[in-house]
Amino acid sequence: MNNDLIVELDPPRIEHRSGFLIAGLGERFTFETNHGIPRLWQKFGPCIGQIPGQQGSVTYGVCCRSDAAGSFEYIAGVEVSGFADIPANFSRLQLPAQKYVVFSHRDHISSIRNTVYTIWNQWLPGSQYQHAEGPDFERYDEDFDPQTGVGLVQIWVPIK
Repeated sequence: MNNDLIVELDPPRIEHRSGFLIAGLGERFTFETNHGIPRLWQKFGPCIGQIPGQQGSVTYGVCCRSDAAGSFEYIAGVEVSGFADIPANFSRLQLPAQKYVVFSHRDHISSIRNTVYTIWNQWLPGSQYQHAEGPDFERYDEDFDPQTGVGLVQIWVPIK
């Protein structure tokens, strides 16, 4: 564990979320290469509001389809009502109904890596919960300003 990456977390809350569909641009990353995620958001930004079946204005950064080598797919996306008319170059993901622990990240978006590291390497191992199989995601709503990178980001981790 790298203590330089540990930050103080706000107390999380437990939520049950019904299943939903995400569509967006996806790429593979590792913890070491995740500095490329902002570039993915820059590519996805012009698509927001133009995606067939988009539900609301909330955007999601979904970590999914991890492998034994430590890589994962990160999807910058939105909730959609269905996949029928989604562009061919978009990733699609169905998230099941799930119990989550939800954390708040209030610092600049550039430090979200530290919050995620603390959740996985300190909070979760020291909690009464275990990670449940399935994607975790960041949720960006009107409390986050993508122009400045400042505001509330929620980090949802599936638990059992």
